[in-house]
Amino acid sequence: MFTSCSPGWIKFIEHKYPEYLPNLSTCKSPQQMFGALAKTFYAQKKKLDPAKIVSVSVMPCTAKKFEADRPEMRASGFKDIDYVLTTRELAVMIKQAGIDFSSLESRHYDSIMGDSTGAAVIFGATGGVMEAALRTAYEIVTGREVPFANLNIVPVRGMDGVKEASIKIEGCTADWKFLEGVELKVAIAHGLANANKIMRLVKQGNSPYHFIEIMACPGGCIGGGGQPIPTSMEIRKNRMKAIYSEDEHMVLRKSHENPDVIAIYRDFLDNPTATKPMSYCILIM
Repeated sequence: MFTSCSPGWIKFIEHKYPEYLPNLSTCKSPQQMFGALAKTFYAQKKKLDPAKIVSVSVMPCTAKKFEADRPEMRASGFKDIDYVLTTRELAVMIKQAGIDFSSLESRHYDSIMGDSTGAAVIFGATGGVMEAALRTAYEIVTGREVPFANLNIVPVRGMDGVKEASIKIEGCTADWKFLEGVELKVAIAHGLANANKIMRLVKQGNSPYHFIEIMACPGGCIGGGGQPIPTSMEIRKNRMKAIYSEDEHMVLRKSHENPDVIAIYRDFLDNPTATKPMSYCILIM
């Protein structure tokens, strides 16, 4: 299976390797998940007319503008995301408005759908999607946390163009005994030249991997085309360092422990194998 959260990567596989589209995760990107839920779950809870909700996302990626306009991104009957601003565009607007961030009072995000986890934060770095997924999948299958110090799955981190990692699954719970002893093999690539290397392996039948994460931008979202300029290797590494530091200091660091996610599955999506998660799936918050 391949990850599905980078719109640049999705466009790449659609054009270059369309025969592998069935192997993409059925999850929408975080932007589109949140937009779909804002027009459905959020609207219901707040007793709002979804036709009157305007959703604006702030993203590090210029491809998100294209993604938001894709015709399939309106499963609820409403466009998931109405407008997309890049982080660079927002920064310009902040300066134009004369807002001094250092003088602003800190506040919590509004409820509902305001809770977040470290797993969501690390999505911004190459390897972060994989790490978030492994934290949850391993714990669901074994009932234990991933066997890495402080949940930090170091082998999937860093700026190597292609990274590999494996985790042996042992001590499975009763429902997952068929996975006992399996060595889960994963790969991570960032930048489409590296994505092409992985895809050639897959096409040749030489890929040993069960799960592959691909990000179109070098470094992942932290190196996105909408980010502040310049974006050098040093800047990418510093942004990654900040992301991992943020993760380590968060109270919740695993997606499946987010109370908002739990509530959405319980009250709206019914269960993770129902029809709705195919359009809305939100396990990354």
